[in-house]
Amino acid sequence: MEFPFPVLLCDTGGTNARFSLVAARGARPEHDVDLKTHNFPAFEDALSVAVESLNAKPRSLIVCAAGPVDRHAVRLTNAAWTIDGAEIAVKAGLDQGLLLNDFEAQAFSLPFIEPTWTKPIGPPVPSIPGVQLILGLGTGLGVAALLNVAGRFFALSSEAGHMDFGPLSAEEGAIWAHLDTGSLGRGRVSAESVLSGPGLLRLHLARCAAHGAATAITSEIALIEVARGSPGGDEAATLRLCWALAARFAGDLALAYLAKGGVTLAGGILPRIAQFCEPVPFRAAFEDKAPYNELLRGIGTRLIDAENTVFAGMAAIAAAPQDFAIDYASRLWR
Repeated sequence: MEFPFPVLLCDTGGTNARFSLVAARGARPEHDVDLKTHNFPAFEDALSVAVESLNAKPRSLIVCAAGPVDRHAVRLTNAAWTIDGAEIAVKAGLDQGLLLNDFEAQAFSLPFIEPTWTKPIGPPVPSIPGVQLILGLGTGLGVAALLNVAGRFFALSSEAGHMDFGPLSAEEGAIWAHLDTGSLGRGRVSAESVLSGPGLLRLHLARCAAHGAATAITSEIALIEVARGSPGGDEAATLRLCWALAARFAGDLALAYLAKGGVTLAGGILPRIAQFCEPVPFRAAFEDKAPYNELLRGIGTRLIDAENTVFAGMAAIAAAPQDFAIDYASRLWR
């Protein structure tokens, strides 16, 4: 099988729909188009706008989307879009197409991430063969793992962000007591409840309530802006707490997957709050998993601070689909 070029790539989440064109096999993605998901009633409308801005009509489309994928269809978890690849292929006149979960695609990108795109969190740890893990905070919380199976890359997607996530310390317990679980519509606290864009605001409001402090913050964007301007304030303290919780969650997942190949953090939120990441406390929280502290000390952690790195993996799939263990028989659109 093959993806006829030009190939259009799309990374779709609850907030953004980003497009990039690969003109030919081996070429880098270029001509990026960034759109806001909520500005369009359906994916097809955003696709039409993106195609109009390009200087070449795509023959293939590879999409990654934030939601559980069923063959060639997905309903986004944090937006009112349903993407059906087979229907899109017909409407857009495409020769071929493929739909991936967003963090499935992020995992496939791990072998193609350039060193200059990342920063180590704590001392660099030599990479060794094994499972690689990637997780990221955005509109939601994505998690996936990458394995090399008989020379082919296999991505294991998940919905780990929706697992229950509880407090460890008395201070965290006081914060948890004030988390607005009613607004979640689920009556419980998941990792995504506090480790995501909306989760940052939820965490800050609960933290202020636990301390008996008033706050005028009404969005995660305002929270980050105020924290940057006042590194010693309550807003900055909330972002440092977010990093500590992210470290703890990453350590749990590293144990769950035995991710000896390393843990990569990504997403739209973490690069924007990287200045509040304290490597020593981060690694302490990541490694504090007795009796497996020593195992976790040997697992490296890093942060992707470049944009649109997922397109590197998607472009690699377009160029050499045989290198990826994907069930093309059931997932291709044509």
